[in-house]
Amino acid sequence: QVQLVESGGGLVQAGGSLRLSCARSGRTYSRYAMGWFRQAPGKEREFVAGIAWSGGTTRYADSVKGRFTISRDNTKNTVYLQMNSLKPEDTAVYYCAAKIPRIGLGPLEYDYWGQGTQVTVSS
Repeated sequence: QVQLVESGGGLVQAGGSLRLSCARSGRTYSRYAMGWFRQAPGKEREFVAGIAWSGGTTRYADSVKGRFTISRDNTKNTVYLQMNSLKPEDTAVYYCAAKIPRIGLGPLEYDYWGQGTQVTVSS
C-alpha cells in the first residue's frame, strides 16, 4: 500500500504564493509518477500538474502553465507544487495522487490518493 499526505494549503491573497507538499510512504521502491489534482465545490476533479518518477517529464493544465511548478525529491519521497500568482479561481481542495508508470491526465488513472489540502485565494 501507498500512503500520501498533503500539506501546505491555506488562505492567501490573490497574487500570492503557496507551496504544497505531498509525502509518500509505503512501497517507496516503486517508481511512481505523481500528479496534483484539484476540486472546487460543485466541480469535477481536474488535473493540475504531473511529474514522472525521474522528474524529467512534467505536464501542466493550461490554466496553471507559467504560474505553477511541480517538482519532486525522491530521496525524501516527496513531491511539491509551487503555486505563484494565485487567482481566486485557483481556490479548491488540492490532492496528490500516484500511479505507475507514466503521468496520467485523468483521475481514474491514478491508484493512490491523499486526503487533500484546502487552498483558498481571496480577491
